[in-house]
Amino acid sequence: MKNKISASLMCADPFNLKDTIILLEKYNVNYLHIDIMDGKFVPNLGIGSDFIKSLRKHTSIPFDYHIMVKEPDDIIKLLDIRGNDLVSVHYECSFQIQRTLDNIKKNNCKVMIAINPATPLCTLEEVIYYIDGINLLMVNPGFAGQNMVENCMKKADKVGRIIRKLERKDVIFEVDGNITFEHAQILKEYGANLFVGGTSSIFSSNNIEDNIRQFKDSIIHND
Repeated sequence: MKNKISASLMCADPFNLKDTIILLEKYNVNYLHIDIMDGKFVPNLGIGSDFIKSLRKHTSIPFDYHIMVKEPDDIIKLLDIRGNDLVSVHYECSFQIQRTLDNIKKNNCKVMIAINPATPLCTLEEVIYYIDGINLLMVNPGFAGQNMVENCMKKADKVGRIIRKLERKDVIFEVDGNITFEHAQILKEYGANLFVGGTSSIFSSNNIEDNIRQFKDSIIHND
């Protein structure tokens, strides 16, 4: 998979969202990163299902769902998941993670495991051949604008090594949280190929066009 960008709508200005979506389409951003939160699994609330259905009517960009809820099986069916979407779910959020992955796969989308900063990477062993990707959280999930958790760069390096060792070149390796232009360059070398752009990059200033160009320079040019 070529390196791609997923723009975090959680970090966008809601009052200018229409204009923002137009810019993201103009500059060929690959995914819209949508955070689904319930105030329980993480201490925050995210985008609701009605908003998602409305958003579908105004953009053709695929969705990159990051599901941060307890008992996600009850939420998945509300999200209008489509075949070209990505869906990340946390290992810890479901008592029967295999069943949850099966339920997501029914939508013919790409199914991914989200890994928190403190989640042991050994959890990947039981699902690595069953999933399409890994979403490595570089911050504790729930809030935008956080600094990267110490040691997450080393953890990203380990994930890249695991993927290469298991010869899973087809696996999506997403990194999410405090992905600055500089961090993106390093994470690219570790094997990351999908980069969530939020307050540290795409939405770090009002000049979204220049931010996207700089982000692409960090991860796509000379790819």
